[in-house]
Amino acid sequence: MSLLPSATEIVFALGLGDQLRGRSFECDWPAAAAGVPVVSDTALAASGDPGAIDAEVSALVGAGEPIYTLDAGAIRSIAPDLILAQDLCRVCAVPSGAVNDALATMGCSAEVLSLDPHSLDEVLASITAVGEATGTTAKARQLVAEARSRLHAVAEAVAGRPRRGVLVLEWADPAFGAGHWVPDQVRAAGGVPVPDSDPGPSRRLSWPEVADAVAACGDDGVVVFAPCGFDLAGAVDQAGALMGRDELSGAGEVWAVDANALVSRPGPRVVDGVETLAAILHPGALPQAPTGASRLR
Repeated sequence: MSLLPSATEIVFALGLGDQLRGRSFECDWPAAAAGVPVVSDTALAASGDPGAIDAEVSALVGAGEPIYTLDAGAIRSIAPDLILAQDLCRVCAVPSGAVNDALATMGCSAEVLSLDPHSLDEVLASITAVGEATGTTAKARQLVAEARSRLHAVAEAVAGRPRRGVLVLEWADPAFGAGHWVPDQVRAAGGVPVPDSDPGPSRRLSWPEVADAVAACGDDGVVVFAPCGFDLAGAVDQAGALMGRDELSGAGEVWAVDANALVSRPGPRVVDGVETLAAILHPGALPQAPTGASRLR
């Protein structure tokens, strides 16, 4: 059973889709995941407006209320052997601690594997961890080797090219700078993440901080808007809250990308994200044009 989209993607990449018995409501890729019963849902009522979503999330967190719900009856009937969860972000999916508490209440003895990568290397290590837990270690190692080969190809393609400053925003109202593995993605794509720091959680940025980051990127800098939980169409729509702000006026380019496919889900497709970022930052360096991305300015 998988309670987060990236884990579902790993499960299918390992060829285990037919053994997946439950998923979260957000697990929408690959398409075959749609046939797996949903066992977790969201308590959020707001949708669309980024400010309203943030306000509701903040209210729930402040009150100690859960953002996600589990279908206890469905989980009992499935009686899973292994549950894939996370403790990285309370806002992104059901925390594994809450899963353990719920299982104890249900009398379910499933193993809970928490996937909490903070860097690009740790994202790839998550694939190996799921492989080891499911008896598909050889397949997992093959997937990781293929991913590293693609990353090496990107590194060779962008080597020696000027490194442009990149600000990745994962929310529009308020602004959030993307953390964890995203700065590694930018570096792997031949860019310099701004603000440049070691892997850490995504953090709220004041608008003066956004303006400073845009200035630090330089005249040829790039702002990438990858709103967590949204595909490309959603990112373009959400970007309306950003494009009119003076703080972004100095950005050389502004792009919206499919966050779900390329950035916010720490699964196999983060390598697609690196390739897309490299194509944005270094036109012509790679044979393919940016995929899942739309240039806004």
